[in-house]
Amino acid sequence: MEAFLTSTGLVAIAEIGDKTQLLAIVLAARFRAPLPIILGILCATLLNHAAAATLGYFIAQWLTGQTFQLIVGAAFIVMAAWALIPDKEDERAGSTKAGGVFLTTLIAFFFVEIGDKTQIATSLLAAQFQNIALVTAGTTFGMMLANVPAVLFGEAVTRVVPLNYVRIAAALVMAATGFWVIVAALA
Repeated sequence: MEAFLTSTGLVAIAEIGDKTQLLAIVLAARFRAPLPIILGILCATLLNHAAAATLGYFIAQWLTGQTFQLIVGAAFIVMAAWALIPDKEDERAGSTKAGGVFLTTLIAFFFVEIGDKTQIATSLLAAQFQNIALVTAGTTFGMMLANVPAVLFGEAVTRVVPLNYVRIAAALVMAATGFWVIVAALA
C-alpha cells in the first residue's frame, strides 16, 4: 500500500503546473467534451506509466545494491530541482487529429508524457518499490487527481492554485524522497 500511496501523492503534486496538465486545460477549452478527454488521459497514462514502471522495475533487477539505491536517491533529488522549472504548454497538443476527442487526447497525452517528470518518477518509484502494478495504479491515480479538475474547471484552476508554491512543494517531496532513499541505502 505504501507504493500506491507514495506514487499517488508524489505524482499528484508533481503534475500540478506540468505540461500535461496544461495540455488538459488546452484540450478542455478547445473541445468542451470532458468525458472523452478524461478517458483519453486515463488510457494514455495507464499505457505510458505501465511501460515506465516496467522499465524501472527491470532496471532495478539488473542494477542492485547500495550503489543503485544511491543512484535512485540522487535521481529523486535531480527530479526535485527539475520540478522547480515551469513547463510551457505544448503548442502542437491542441491540434485536431482524426478519430475525435478521445483519440486526440490519448495520442497527445501519451507522447507529451514521454520523458516527462512524472514518467521518470514512475520509473524511479517502480525501481524503489519493486511493484509495477501498485506504482502504475498510484501514479495514474495521481495524474487523474491533478488532471480531472483541470479538465472540468479549465483555466479557472490555474487562477486559484499558486503554481510556484505547488512547484516548491513538489520539489520538497521529491528531495525528501531522494534523501530518504539515500539514508536507507547507507544505513
